Amino acid sequence: MRVLVSDNLGEIGIEMFQKEDGIEVDVKTGLTPDALKSIIHEYDALVIRSATKVTADILKAGTRLKVVGRAGIGLDNVDIASATKQGIIVMNTPGGNVVTTAEHAISLMLSLTRNIPQGTATLKAGKWEKKNLQGREIFNKVLGLIGFGKIGSIVADRARGLKMRVIVYDPFVTHDLIEKAGFECVSLETLYKTSDYITVHVPKLKDTIGFLNKSAFDQMKDGVMIINCARGGIVDEADLVDAIHAGKVAGAALDVFATEPPGMSPLFELDRVIGTPHLGASTQEAQTNVAVAIAGQIIDYLKNGTIRNAVNVPSITGELLVKLGPFLSLADQIGKLQSQLIHGPLKEVVIEYAGDFQGLDLSPVSTAALRGILEAVVKDDVNFVNAHIIAKERGIKVTETVSFESEDYVNLVTVKAVTTEMTNTVSGTIFGKKETRIVRINTFRLEMVPIGHLALIHNMDRPGSIGEIGTCLGRNNVNIGRMQVGQEQEGNRNIIFLCTDTPIPEAVLAELRSLPSVKKAIPLEF
Repeated sequence: MRVLVSDNLGEIGIEMFQKEDGIEVDVKTGLTPDALKSIIHEYDALVIRSATKVTADILKAGTRLKVVGRAGIGLDNVDIASATKQGIIVMNTPGGNVVTTAEHAISLMLSLTRNIPQGTATLKAGKWEKKNLQGREIFNKVLGLIGFGKIGSIVADRARGLKMRVIVYDPFVTHDLIEKAGFECVSLETLYKTSDYITVHVPKLKDTIGFLNKSAFDQMKDGVMIINCARGGIVDEADLVDAIHAGKVAGAALDVFATEPPGMSPLFELDRVIGTPHLGASTQEAQTNVAVAIAGQIIDYLKNGTIRNAVNVPSITGELLVKLGPFLSLADQIGKLQSQLIHGPLKEVVIEYAGDFQGLDLSPVSTAALRGILEAVVKDDVNFVNAHIIAKERGIKVTETVSFESEDYVNLVTVKAVTTEMTNTVSGTIFGKKETRIVRINTFRLEMVPIGHLALIHNMDRPGSIGEIGTCLGRNNVNIGRMQVGQEQEGNRNIIFLCTDTPIPEAVLAELRSLPSVKKAIPLEF
């Protein structure tokens, strides 16, 4: 079996492959996409970091490829959907660099506060800029933490050791969990108004791109300092430049950028901006950790069939995977739908099975549902192995129930999500051998195909209401591919699921919401 390492990997990982009988390893870094595509058919496994882009074309060319392993957490550079479709396992190494990234955020905060990069540069230029580079203390200052996941919680702990007051905003973590850790849980508005420093530790999602923008900066305390070691694009760079020019933001320390490498960014023309080239995970210890982890995982899979830290398949045998496959897809889709419908910190997930499941071990299905809910709110590292661990860390209670009776379907999977603000229930089933369907959302019954660009519309059940919706979309050149209508068991409301050829623009959603019969219009993506 042959392994290709296409990005820089710690030497200890290379040595592990070299010492393993039956495995041949080639190290070829800096390959162009065409060069990689031309040779990938020769390999059973591909090991990458962040430089190699594993596109659908690369995966299709990898006719022998069984597994792609990322030495690190982020998988922005891997087309996971294409890999799954072709039966290629995608693994990462969660946890290998969380301490390193947290320490880098603290280092950037201290460097920014005391003008260390500027002092070094001017000193090397033969200048003595002591008066011009006066800093400030961080003692007793307020650090506002956006995101309390693994990295964010470590940053909070380190900042506490520096005698800072740490306040936290994370809508997906319960107040009790944050306060039990010894920190203050606050609203986003309070965090903006109170913080002397703000550091970001959230995943890059549709809702977090441009999260720190002009509107956010305008609410902040004058003289605030911004630190971002999470993902590029979460901080709107153009708005940050304007906020620094206006004096609202006193300085910024960035390890990540919307485009990497960023080239000649306007940010670099500002003395009050310091930066590093995505070094958050770049320490000897972290690179050793992830190199050992990914080499061990790939060796285990190639030689023993053992799957660990895969993001697209559970750790089960191939025979069981075939039988559970449709239910895994269904549970994942239900989880993803729940993550887009609920709001407020998640407290409990209840997974119910009703009907004939032929004695199958359903624990991987429960994990798929949990992962579907969590992956939208946890930074890049939710998989079939750690989903339950992450839920426990966040104080989320997970329970399962099984009943052999199902009134309307051969088998039914129901996921109830309980947050601090609401309870939402979604049920689904399998039509035929593998066609997934959502058949109930709370009190509404329907038959929804959970694929593509969707919109969920709550409307009054009265003549002409569906026509108004169709007319609005047609007027705005949005084509409806499918429509499913669900009726409330008792009441006068409908829910409508629209599948459109393209996502519905926000302006059109606002127009839909203004229609007299429409109560809600929620965009969904699968």
